[in-house]
Amino acid sequence: MGVIARSWPLGRRLAAALALTSIVLLTGVGLITTSLVRLEQSIHERTDILSPARTRSAQLMTSLVDQETGLRGYLLDGRGASLQPYDEGRADQDAHLARLDELVGGRPDLADELGALRARVADWHRQYADPVAEAARRGDADAARAIDPVNIGKPAFDAVRTANERFDTELTAKAVAARDRVSATLRQFVVILIVVGVAFVALMAGLVRALRGWVTGPLGRIGQDARTVAGGKLDHTVARAGPPDVAELAENVENMRLQLVHELGTVWEAAAKLEEQADALRRSNRDLEQFAYVASHDLQEPLRKVASFCQLLERRYGDQLDERGQQYIDFAVDGAKRMQKLINDLLAFSRVGRTTDAFVPVDLRDALGRATQALATSVEASGAEITSDQLPTVAGDPSLLAAVFQNLVGNAIKFQGKDTPRIHIGVTERDDTWELSCSDNGIGIEADYAEKIFVIFQRLHRRESYEGTGIGLALVRKIIEFHGGVIWLDTDVESGTTFRWTLPKNVTRVSIPPITETVAPPSAAHQGAV
Repeated sequence: MGVIARSWPLGRRLAAALALTSIVLLTGVGLITTSLVRLEQSIHERTDILSPARTRSAQLMTSLVDQETGLRGYLLDGRGASLQPYDEGRADQDAHLARLDELVGGRPDLADELGALRARVADWHRQYADPVAEAARRGDADAARAIDPVNIGKPAFDAVRTANERFDTELTAKAVAARDRVSATLRQFVVILIVVGVAFVALMAGLVRALRGWVTGPLGRIGQDARTVAGGKLDHTVARAGPPDVAELAENVENMRLQLVHELGTVWEAAAKLEEQADALRRSNRDLEQFAYVASHDLQEPLRKVASFCQLLERRYGDQLDERGQQYIDFAVDGAKRMQKLINDLLAFSRVGRTTDAFVPVDLRDALGRATQALATSVEASGAEITSDQLPTVAGDPSLLAAVFQNLVGNAIKFQGKDTPRIHIGVTERDDTWELSCSDNGIGIEADYAEKIFVIFQRLHRRESYEGTGIGLALVRKIIEFHGGVIWLDTDVESGTTFRWTLPKNVTRVSIPPITETVAPPSAAHQGAV
């Protein structure tokens, strides 16, 4: 049987243990319930039947004595008022006998004694009490005294006393027996409680031991082996332990370890290839940054020459050119300048995250001040009103965060409406972030373009209407995301434009290390809003 039990799976073992526990508990509950029922019956018999019956028996005898006293008083003084105890005792007697019938009517042994008592009482009434009472009510005292109380009344009343004593003796014996049964039942109940408690504790101890041997112990060993493997010892074997299904779990974990060991070799090979690709990517990044350097210097030189010589042509031969020739020169100069600005904007966009060694505390009030100062000419020309809430201090790059304000405020001034531009920088504190906003009273942006405006080179207006390269908002989004936040267009405002963005409260982020080659700083053409 032990070999068979060892082959049982965990579920079957637990089912058997629970079945045994249920049997023990149900047996204990049954024994306790039986003892409680017997105890209740014994207490009910003693308290609700025998004790009230003894009391009624004594009260019945008292009512008979009252009747006998009333009759004797009448015989002595001959007055009808002396029969009052007799009348009251007769009424009480009937009530006591009726109650005794209710209490012991279902017990043959006591009912027989009560019947004998009732018969003796009836004999006393028939032979002595009722004739005397009838004569007294007729006012015939002589007839009442003619009934011999010594030879008739006293023997009949003595028979009543004897029957009552027998009845009381039987009630007392039954009450003592009921009390003994209560005591015995209580002792039995305590013994059952102790036995059931000991059995329950032993059963719980057995269950705990069984669970330790079947579940917690094997799972703990499997878990320890798994942690050892996870700690780096991939050659550590996960041993089988416990019931068959738990042992199967250990075997599955061991198979997984073997599979991981097998696949790890493939991962290492892939990691080596990935490292090679990373080296190639780093070389590509250096080449791209070198290209940015060339774009900011060497490619701009021909553009500067084109613009300069076109302007020289205009100054020297301007009086010889017709209107179309003058227009061509203006087109060439404007195209060269726009190309220079586009190159500088692209360079600034590509440098986000590569020219910062680490974040530092940045007071956004100072960043907004730098942006406003850079836009001083536009602010003065437009008469713009710029207000802000109490701005917080965050971790970030001071120049990049100033560029965010510069681009958003610059756009608010550029796309102004008929009224004087009013721009407000708001801030709301969230759980882990600051939510900032830039609101204006300008021409606004339709909700359909809420995403398009953040795509590089995307423009919503013709170049002739509003200048710019279409890089500004793309640059703002890149800066915000580099700082761990997000930016979006608030499409719920009724008028004007509102941009909202978040910045983490506590961030320490190291940017991508800069490449050693020199990178040209942004030119003056990038200092305005894009």
